[in-house]
Amino acid sequence: MNRGLRNNNPLNIRHSASHWQGARAVQTDGSFVQFNSMAYGYRAAWRVLESYWKHFTKEREPFNVTNIISRWAPPVENDTKNYIRTVLMLSGLGGNENFPQPSRGGCYERMERLLRAMTTMECGIAYQEVDVQAIRQGFNLAFPDRNKQKEQPVKRAEYADMCISKMPDMKGTTFEDWDEYWNW
Repeated sequence: MNRGLRNNNPLNIRHSASHWQGARAVQTDGSFVQFNSMAYGYRAAWRVLESYWKHFTKEREPFNVTNIISRWAPPVENDTKNYIRTVLMLSGLGGNENFPQPSRGGCYERMERLLRAMTTMECGIAYQEVDVQAIRQGFNLAFPDRNKQKEQPVKRAEYADMCISKMPDMKGTTFEDWDEYWNW
């Protein structure tokens, strides 16, 4: 079994000063954090992405796949260009497609595709075999106050119809409010 899967750490988060919720009491891997469940491994990934969003916002840089992967898998350790190319191919996302703040949940479907593709890169498993339920549980553990994820994602056409029929008066609406409706 792959190390990331064995550690319940599908994105291979390294040990740091962080004390991760859901980390195993005894850590036997000297490089990577070991979690009690895959959901806690994804919780950590969601929290890291949230910190990336804050970093990129502070630096006035876009929070997109290219910047996320360049920070996650820097060229000193990885073939970053290949990592980005593969993630884009697997996920169907655009490299410069900007994401809103992960904890808001407005870009959940796209972020889920990103995490699935990153898991494929980190663990070498097929995109279709990634445990989507663990990704969803990880989101709910990371952002319990935003626990709004449905068991099955809504299809794009259904979502558009749903949003159009419920769209409020847009006067005074912020960009973030708008993104809650058009989040692909």
